[in-house]
Amino acid sequence: MTRHARMQGRPALFLPGLDHASIAAQYVLDKLLAKKGQTRATLGREKYLDAMWEFVHETRQTILGQQRRVGASLDMSRLRFTMDDFSARAVREAFLRLYREGLAYRTEALIHWCPGCRTSVSDLEVIPNETTGSLWTMRYHLIDDVSGAPDPNAWIAVATTRPETLLGDTAVAVNPEDPRYTALVGRRAMIPFVNRAVPIIADAVVDRGFGTGAVKITPAHDNDDYETGKRHGLPMITVLDDAARINENGAEFTGLDRFEARKQIVAALEASGDLESIKPHEMMLGRCQRSDDVVEPRLKTQWFVRVAPLAAAALEATRSGKTRILPERFVKVWEHWMTDMRDWNVSRQLWWGHRIPAWYCPDGHTSVAVDPAGPSACEVCGRPAADLRQDEDIFDTWFSSGLWPFSTLGWPEKTRDFERFYPTSVMETAYDIIFFWVARMMMLGIHLTGEAPFHTVYLSGLIRDPYGQKMSKTKGNVVDPLGTIEEVGADALRFALVNGAAPGNDTRLGAEKLENSRNFANKLWNVARFVLGARPASIPAGTRRALPDRTEAGPADRWILSRAAATVAAVDRAMAAYTFGDASQILYEAIWNEYCDWAVELAKIRLGDERLTPAEREATWWTLVDVLDTYLRLLHPIMPFITEAIWERLPHLAGDPALLIVADWPSAAPAATDGPAESEVSALIDLVRAIRNARSEARIEPGAWLPVDIYVPESLAPTLEALQPALERLSRARPLRREPNLDAIRGAVEGGLSVIAGEIEAVVRPVARDDAQEERDRARLDRELAEAQALLASARARLANEAFTSKAPVAVVDAARARAAELEELVDRLSQRLS
Repeated sequence: MTRHARMQGRPALFLPGLDHASIAAQYVLDKLLAKKGQTRATLGREKYLDAMWEFVHETRQTILGQQRRVGASLDMSRLRFTMDDFSARAVREAFLRLYREGLAYRTEALIHWCPGCRTSVSDLEVIPNETTGSLWTMRYHLIDDVSGAPDPNAWIAVATTRPETLLGDTAVAVNPEDPRYTALVGRRAMIPFVNRAVPIIADAVVDRGFGTGAVKITPAHDNDDYETGKRHGLPMITVLDDAARINENGAEFTGLDRFEARKQIVAALEASGDLESIKPHEMMLGRCQRSDDVVEPRLKTQWFVRVAPLAAAALEATRSGKTRILPERFVKVWEHWMTDMRDWNVSRQLWWGHRIPAWYCPDGHTSVAVDPAGPSACEVCGRPAADLRQDEDIFDTWFSSGLWPFSTLGWPEKTRDFERFYPTSVMETAYDIIFFWVARMMMLGIHLTGEAPFHTVYLSGLIRDPYGQKMSKTKGNVVDPLGTIEEVGADALRFALVNGAAPGNDTRLGAEKLENSRNFANKLWNVARFVLGARPASIPAGTRRALPDRTEAGPADRWILSRAAATVAAVDRAMAAYTFGDASQILYEAIWNEYCDWAVELAKIRLGDERLTPAEREATWWTLVDVLDTYLRLLHPIMPFITEAIWERLPHLAGDPALLIVADWPSAAPAATDGPAESEVSALIDLVRAIRNARSEARIEPGAWLPVDIYVPESLAPTLEALQPALERLSRARPLRREPNLDAIRGAVEGGLSVIAGEIEAVVRPVARDDAQEERDRARLDRELAEAQALLASARARLANEAFTSKAPVAVVDAARARAAELEELVDRLSQRLS
């Protein structure tokens, strides 16, 4: 996209950057330290961060080296890092503004806690996994209203998937409409092991069909229970520590890992006769995206961002068309997420990242400052800075990433870069982080700058292996980009990634696709060598490029010039629609199937034709150069290295720059279009193909020369005459005789091969024929008839579709009708041949 925009003369900034990837980086570094017998705790914060900076400096060179090798068209003078001074200033300023507006607040709330990473994680970082767990049904004995002791003969049975959390239960809940428990509402039950008497409450949130219809309520460790606890004013007792071990509230289970505590609690319930049943239970288990640990809901005091007004502004931008999402099918997903967002927990209990710029005084007051040294005194009571303590937590990495479109341009200052490049044009990212990143950028960008950060969000898919499996080191199916570049080249890798890709769709990448892309690069290189080596002697070396003289050009020259103009228009449409896979396929077919296979082959024969004048041969060569130049410009955004290398060797027009990267994008000039040349030459190319196919199916020696009689309409006669030497050689026809009488052609089929290509009919003869040959010839004609009938049926169905005929442009409908008429005629002629 950047290379294309630059060639169009548009300001094109692809800003290079690196993300500190807080939780991911710590996860990797912690593993590296563990191999040395070190941990975060043994190093301490300062030494740990020193080790992290050393790790970051090593990996950043790897990342930037990969981007250079793959040909990312980046402005390296503007390299940014989400932990550099620009980002740090922007993070503090953004947080201060949100805090002063009441959009950033600190409170105790239920959050997702990862015991492996030892930090809170966002809703989006919890990955739901279908699993078969267990549903335990256990008894809580009722409290005798007279004695105040638990009644050994009276209980309420509750079902749970997490028995260890009973240590934090503060109620039992039933549905108010459930007649089984009407009499028990208001009574109390005893929680085993901790001997806590809790009320039996009625709440409509309880599903009567789940388990026994009675559920335990643990407000500090379950999202639904937390809301129930708030409604009923229940105590909230935390029973798990940072490592998911039972804390001091767990009676005899204190210090045990949560899963070991589960085993012992179940065993103790069974031993006391209070375990009624254990049943398999299908459930969704949330796991940490990074560590894969089971995530625990947990009460924690954290900083949150109030997202409702921010999300509303982001939604307005997409609904009004200020920002569009491609592909459009993701708009519904976007709407769903943005209308159902909970407040964003931005606190992380990590060390690598932007530390939250909030300071607390002993009296419980909070001060927020932009100065990294902190406030000079408490903003509320005036206590000196020495009495203040900075928050230990850091920001969620997506907070700084959400500021990226403008923090990298100098915000909050109104720098020249900010004024020129913000808002930006296109944001490209994979669809799996649309809410991690895109939503954050939209919400923060609109709120802090007043404008949506980009007008288009382009969502690409993920790269998968040839079988559609996600790449992973454990599966051994990862394609290493640098190793691939060493093997097939960066251009082949780029083409393989783009070709066939559609917005939002995953792409399969394997050896076959990479090999095909390398073959395409080799084809382009070899055809360029031929063109440069075929320069007529009448054109001195070093001559500036001249535009083809159409008055001296042959039909094939005018054909390929017209096809190149059509290719420019088609690529322009694909690029404008962000369908880069289509653009690459259009170029593949134009370069390989038209330019290499036909234009160059036809030109070889014309350049060697001594009957032509030097001016005619020069026109043909300049045509090859002109079209190659056009295709190199079109292909450059996808395959920059090889196109730059070839273009450097081509003759250039006056005014062309030294480098293709800054050359002008070709224009689809209507004057270059030559409809008659396209149709006439294409018809004769189809004839050559048909003759080759017929010879192949008849098992005729490829090098054998055979006489061919041909009938062409009068309108094609001049083009046939001009291309006859090429047609003879390409179809191994000697002699190639034009028969003006169609009936004569049809009557001469006996003993020869019948060939039909559009309006052209031909007979390849003589061929010794036997019954087997007759059957092969009939089978070929049967196949051609079936194909023509299928195409005709499709064309008729399209014309019968009122939505097409009434809405499509008149020219398109007329062309469809003309095509249907051609197919009808072809079906008739093939049927006559068979009969």
